[in-house]
Amino acid sequence: MTIPLSVLDLSPISTGSDARQALRNTIDLARQAERWGYNRFWIAEHHFVSVASSAPTTLIGLIAAATESIRVGTAAVQLGHHTSVSVVEAFGTVDALYPGRLDLGLGRSGHRGDQLRSAGVPPVPNPDRPIQVRDGVVLPPPFRPGQLLDTTRIAAGLEALNLPGAQPLPYSQQVQQIRDLLEGTYTGSDGVPLHAFPGEGAEVQLWLFGSSGGESAQLAGQSGLPFAANYHVSPGTIVETVEAYRAAFRPSARYARPYLVVSADVVVAEDDATAQRLASSYGHWVYSIRSGAGAAEYLDPAAAPPLTGPQRRLVDDRVTTQFVGSAASVAERLRALQQLTGADELVITSVTHDHEDRLNSHRLLAREWGLSHIRAA
Repeated sequence: MTIPLSVLDLSPISTGSDARQALRNTIDLARQAERWGYNRFWIAEHHFVSVASSAPTTLIGLIAAATESIRVGTAAVQLGHHTSVSVVEAFGTVDALYPGRLDLGLGRSGHRGDQLRSAGVPPVPNPDRPIQVRDGVVLPPPFRPGQLLDTTRIAAGLEALNLPGAQPLPYSQQVQQIRDLLEGTYTGSDGVPLHAFPGEGAEVQLWLFGSSGGESAQLAGQSGLPFAANYHVSPGTIVETVEAYRAAFRPSARYARPYLVVSADVVVAEDDATAQRLASSYGHWVYSIRSGAGAAEYLDPAAAPPLTGPQRRLVDDRVTTQFVGSAASVAERLRALQQLTGADELVITSVTHDHEDRLNSHRLLAREWGLSHIRAA
């Protein structure tokens, strides 16, 4: 049976463009993704970099207004930068107008002491493991956090995003607060009941996100929540991440069994050669992240110089696990990823310099995958 496909978008800013156009492109992609039959449209939260998705709770309201039925959500809210009340009230506001369509994805990025995680770098369970290919899926050695060239910018960003002296709650405690606020069971100091309006009773689905078999995966399992595992961020840890979630899972009122989404980075074109050309500046973009400078404007492949040897080695795990090619070849690799992980759903992220190429990538894959709502252009 064909499982659903969903979209993860970062509102990337390309060279020669700006944040205003990137946001317009995101709205356009969301409308088309709905038309083509994608199940969800998720927005990532990033700050002080050349992507325009820095305010995802604002953006999902705009996307919900511009679409009719596709689920819209965050992948994920960086809890270290937000209070539980602000998250619930923001989602409750959007849900009040577009009920039953929101996915509230939570991630632990942004907590002090997690500076490396805020750059998408999980703990390393076995960094010396050689590259593997299991059931057709490439599993590179896990990325070493120490390979990041400079974390100064990450630390400065965290300082700017938090009030002086403010200390985020432990991740598990904040997740529980959000659940209590949504369910109407939250109590403040001295046991005083507090109710978030809008927010309480909102018809949102709660998700946890993670790139390792650590706290997020285990908490999602123990709480009986759906979980999104980030193969596209940390391909070397996907097996451990999925296994940790399933091992920890306890049935909840809403989920009798684990529900797993796995992400993949894809670029699809009419043929393999065209797709490879469109994806040829992806390594430069990943390098800008791992160098410590933060995601740069996405380069035009025609103007991108070759990566040096050291640059390529820093990003090789991400480049070799990007699914690039014709719709048939990418779909084959996605099916292999689904079979290896047992995912109930896959979420794809696709970045190209030109918006039309990104639209075409999603359109071709939707058609090849057999998404039910695709219609002729």
